[in-house]
Amino acid sequence: MTERIEGHGGELALAALRAYGVREMFTLSGGHVFPLYDAAHKTDFPIYDVRHEQSAVFAAEAVAKLQRRPGLAVLTAGPGVTNGISGLTSAYFNASPVLVLGGRAPQFRWGSGSLQEMDHLPLVAPVTKHAGTVFSPDDIPRAVTAALTTALTPHRGPVFLDFPLEAVFSVADAELPALPGIAPVEADPDEVRTAAELIAAASRPVIIAGSDVYAGDAVDALRAAAEALQVPVFTNGMGRGALPPEHPLAFAKARRVALKGADVVVVIGTPLDFRLGFGDFGDATVVHIVDAPSQRAGHVQPAAAPAGDLRLILSALAEHPGDRADHAGWIAELRTAEDAAKARDAEEMAAETDPIRPARVYGELRKVLARDAITIGDGGDFVSYAGRYLEPAQPGTWLDPGPYGCLGTGMGYAMGARVSHPDRQICVLMGDGAAGFSLMDVESLARQKLPVVIVVGNNGIWGLEKHPMRAMYGYDVAADLQPELRYDQVVAALGGAGETVAKAADLGPALQRAFDAGVPYLVNVLTDPADAYPRSSNLA
Repeated sequence: MTERIEGHGGELALAALRAYGVREMFTLSGGHVFPLYDAAHKTDFPIYDVRHEQSAVFAAEAVAKLQRRPGLAVLTAGPGVTNGISGLTSAYFNASPVLVLGGRAPQFRWGSGSLQEMDHLPLVAPVTKHAGTVFSPDDIPRAVTAALTTALTPHRGPVFLDFPLEAVFSVADAELPALPGIAPVEADPDEVRTAAELIAAASRPVIIAGSDVYAGDAVDALRAAAEALQVPVFTNGMGRGALPPEHPLAFAKARRVALKGADVVVVIGTPLDFRLGFGDFGDATVVHIVDAPSQRAGHVQPAAAPAGDLRLILSALAEHPGDRADHAGWIAELRTAEDAAKARDAEEMAAETDPIRPARVYGELRKVLARDAITIGDGGDFVSYAGRYLEPAQPGTWLDPGPYGCLGTGMGYAMGARVSHPDRQICVLMGDGAAGFSLMDVESLARQKLPVVIVVGNNGIWGLEKHPMRAMYGYDVAADLQPELRYDQVVAALGGAGETVAKAADLGPALQRAFDAGVPYLVNVLTDPADAYPRSSNLA
């Protein structure tokens, strides 16, 4: 059932956004989008503003990822939109249902050289599911509703709309469409049956579950399938924590042993990309389960590739009526490897060396992070250790840049996480290189009373570049940063607080002070520049 509403373009857009569950706006102020602010201000719709537009999009993406609903960023015309394109691209690679609303120069003067006059669509179309311009205020509710429906339809992703000045400032009496249902896509039953038979008959099966398992609300179905078929589970992205670390089928450290020995590898809700060796698992049979046909790999021919609603597919696997091989010996073999790796990690995380080794930072973090803490990775070298040493205990508690690998997500993700979960610990893990991309937005967090903890691994280099370049050429260039730079003083100047830690024994107390502070607090850890570029990581 539809209803009619009257108002200016901002009010019409906000009505459609509210109907779809959007509850906040992330933005950087710009005159082209004033009506959207006006509509929000008059109805107590929260506005969070940032110092760089990329942070607004990253904040919206964090909301979309954590809450599995649309996130909203509002960007002014021209440079406002172009500054947000890295955020849009990350959302595209991460399948995050983000809506970016952009301002646009007036259409009635198009071609005359208005301020920030440019056509955004050719720039954003390649990294969105839909991009369009809404020329009439009457069309705004329909266009917003349709865009959000597209964003939420698997395979999910970002969408973009811009409004010329005369459209968003004008008043209209428009129809607010009823929300269309998004029907679950049922996979080909023969593909599902083939997948189930391959897994059940395997001697050494392995499941790797990724972000779409969480995004598709299929965590419970994954657990049921793994338990019914008795298959060990590894996770990546937001799939991490789908099985808690103490679950007998949950593994994190033995992935190399598992993939080397597996005869069937089942990849669920994540692409067969560089993080998974491009889907080349030696002689193992590959089953690739995805949420939409568009996500089937084009460079690999799996033995089965069911595409559809992951809950339905995984539930069907759990209910497979056929015979099942005994996997107890295989699980025990992996558990032995897992326990041995955990013992090695425990030694590294307790290292008393000065300079501090990154592993020790994560050893101390594990002592203070709550089970429901949101951990955010923004960096390369330092954050790769996070993937190895931190084991999320619950799904929906891990945010990293994803396969696009864009630095600068940290403060935007932190803002979106704090807005999503006001009562949880929010911890940003940041390399000193990544700090240069978004640390100014600590001011936004401090001003809007959004406390987070930021842990910077400060080794004074671009670790993922310096060491490989030296190995390749015998020298390195453009790979050094200022050693021992006081990032904590930067945060203090921006309204937060912090401290520098140079000795391993001081890490624990510093982290406790950070979580007790109630303001953005940065722990600037001086880490060993020689201890970088780890050879293996579970960040993938």
